[in-house]
Amino acid sequence: MRELSPTLLTAQKEASRTPYVRVTARNRLAGIVRLNWTRLYTGSEPDYFHALAVPGDGSLIRVRISPPTDGRKLYRQRVADPGPESDFSQWLYAGQYNVIIVAAGSLGSEASIFWIKNDRSIYQLESRDCGASWGSPQLIDYSPTTAINGIAVSYRPNGDIGLFFADQDVLYAKQRQSGIWQDKVAWDKTTGELSGVAACYDGDFNLFVTGQDTEGNFKLYSLIYGDGQKVPAGTWSALKEFARAPADGQFEYRQAFMAKPDVHRCFFVEKFGGSEAYARPFWSHSVADTNFGDNLWHEPVPFDLASEYGLAIAHHGDYGWLSHPGGVWRAKLAEESLDLSADLLNAKQEAGEEAGRLTVELENSHGQYATPGAGELSALDIGCQLEFSPGYVTPAGSEASPGPAYWITTQEHASAHGKASLILQALDGWELLKNWRARHQLRWNKAASEMSVKDILAFVLARCGLKLEVKSQSPALDSYYPDFVINPNSTGEAVVKRLLSFVPDVIFIEGAKAYLVNPTAEDSPVYAYGADHAIIEGRYRKGAWEFNRVLVEGCEPVSEEPLISDVFAWAEVARLYDRPKRLEDGNIASISQAEQRAAAYLRRAEIEAGGGTVRIPPNCGQQLYDVITLNDPRLGLGGEKRRVLGLTLTYNPLRGEYEARLLLGAV
Repeated sequence: MRELSPTLLTAQKEASRTPYVRVTARNRLAGIVRLNWTRLYTGSEPDYFHALAVPGDGSLIRVRISPPTDGRKLYRQRVADPGPESDFSQWLYAGQYNVIIVAAGSLGSEASIFWIKNDRSIYQLESRDCGASWGSPQLIDYSPTTAINGIAVSYRPNGDIGLFFADQDVLYAKQRQSGIWQDKVAWDKTTGELSGVAACYDGDFNLFVTGQDTEGNFKLYSLIYGDGQKVPAGTWSALKEFARAPADGQFEYRQAFMAKPDVHRCFFVEKFGGSEAYARPFWSHSVADTNFGDNLWHEPVPFDLASEYGLAIAHHGDYGWLSHPGGVWRAKLAEESLDLSADLLNAKQEAGEEAGRLTVELENSHGQYATPGAGELSALDIGCQLEFSPGYVTPAGSEASPGPAYWITTQEHASAHGKASLILQALDGWELLKNWRARHQLRWNKAASEMSVKDILAFVLARCGLKLEVKSQSPALDSYYPDFVINPNSTGEAVVKRLLSFVPDVIFIEGAKAYLVNPTAEDSPVYAYGADHAIIEGRYRKGAWEFNRVLVEGCEPVSEEPLISDVFAWAEVARLYDRPKRLEDGNIASISQAEQRAAAYLRRAEIEAGGGTVRIPPNCGQQLYDVITLNDPRLGLGGEKRRVLGLTLTYNPLRGEYEARLLLGAV
């Protein structure tokens, strides 16, 4: 149950209550500000290696290399006050040719351009006045070879620099500390050829790497080069896989860029060599309220551009910037919100175990909602976040519980009898799961224990933009490592259900978080109805279990002999004889695992056998899977424990309706 203030908790129990409901729209999707990129420049510059930096004055520093047919010349550009009217077509030749690759970075008034030439020399060009003037190129090192496919730079807040470059299958780190360049350090990983690297300092050097593994499969990786926050200084974290494409699938990944305006946002190129070949930038972002080292990223999304060299990303103030030799894009970073409460005619919130929905009707007689998604209504667009917060008027004022968030899927204008309204339909995070499809096959724990059920669950939820949050969990969640395969085109909903079938745990989704609960029979009630909080109407049901016997078959890992466990709910068998369910899973390697799986299925059958509904004045903090106590003297019911499996809240002030209906199950 969500925590409520003492005054709100008291108000919802009063015999006379004044409802208050707050509805807010925001330009967020899965809790993250949705960036709407606008292209400000379209030029004819050829697609090749390039970089972007935005120093402290907000100027745009763009760098590019001309193709080999033009001598691989280095060009730079500074746009002092970038905007829709700016000229992004003027380039200055930097006097350097035979340049293999380039990177750029900035901190405050300092900006640097780095490049590697075909004689393996590594240069830095530095500006101390936001790129208005530049010094002379400084030779800082040599690369081992000229097979350089990725380079990135990031500043520490104190002005130190981390430079990273991928030479064949080795990633190197080179740091400037207190103004002195240190020796380059090779990583301690084993991979195939690398094709890109991006860097972003955030207490450590957070890195995003593209390339191949030792078997030739193309991969996206995350990695940290430590500076003492999460990883010890000068050491490399584990290399974590973000996405993969099979070696024989004609896909490859390359040219990574990354920045952190709010969360980590990365761009990379996906290249396909089959029929209808393409090279296209894709973008992704880390999930809200997670650490970079968690490696939890939203499913990559394609960007409307054909390019083998990708899009560089940077940010300053209220804007994010994208750059390509022939293009510049800009997007607002700020959250936009719109309070809809004053025009709310009615609302209906529905929360279930596998779906959630919010329907809102807004008064529109003055045409104030005639053009949702445009101008001042930009936050009221399809895909934007709609927050529903139920509450009451209390002595402290109008109070509401920060309730769940949904995402607008439908907008409908309606008129009748001289009145007009806007009807919004919004769905919760289950819809994000239903719409996610696996792009490629994913597999864990085939040969070794890599990720537990909990880890895989967190990974899949993150692909939909959802963070896994634990309220309670079973031991099996962290200790069970199934050989788990996600086939292409599998939905997130199907994958999550399959993972949860291994354990007794359940999830419910509120906003951008999926809450994990292990519903045990010993759970204590969090709220009581019928004494202080009235029950308007109640129906309480007990039924037969769908099944009362579970036979689980696994496989002994050494002898490969079958493992069979038969688990019974004997009291239920005595009532209706046995109702068996049979499960086969080659991952089950011991009798104890088989017994745990059977017990999990029986627990679900027990919970679903208890039922009923209660109609109540809304409890503003009620959540799914809460255990509640029911006291209904009309039925001689006192201290009955039930679990909340569904919730419907209706608000219609013109009809005087403000009530909730709870769907119940056994504890």
